[in-house]
Amino acid sequence: MAFYCYIVASRRNGTLYTGSTDDLPRRIEEHRQHLRRGFAAKYDCTILVWYEVFETREEAFRRERRIKAWRRSWKLMLIEAAENPTWRDLFPDLNLNA
Repeated sequence: MAFYCYIVASRRNGTLYTGSTDDLPRRIEEHRQHLRRGFAAKYDCTILVWYEVFETREEAFRRERRIKAWRRSWKLMLIEAAENPTWRDLFPDLNLNA
C-alpha cells in the first residue's frame, strides 16, 4: 500500500494546503467536492499541484508536518522544482485503477 503527501492550491500562486492520505484520488475528489469542512474547503484548494509517494503512513505524515512548517517560498520552489512550473493540475495524470 502506498501513502502520499500532497499539496493542493486554489489557483496558480494562490492559497496552498498540504495533507497526507493513503488514497490520493479519493482525497482529491473530497477536496473538489468540498466534502470535508476546513481550510482547504474554505479557500477552494482543489488543484493537485504536487505529491510524493511513501511506503508508510508515518513517513507521509512526517513529510506533511515538515512542509507545513516551511515558508511559503520554499513550498513554491518545491512545486516548481517538481517539474510543475505552470501549476498544472496533476489529478488527471493519476492512475485511478492503481
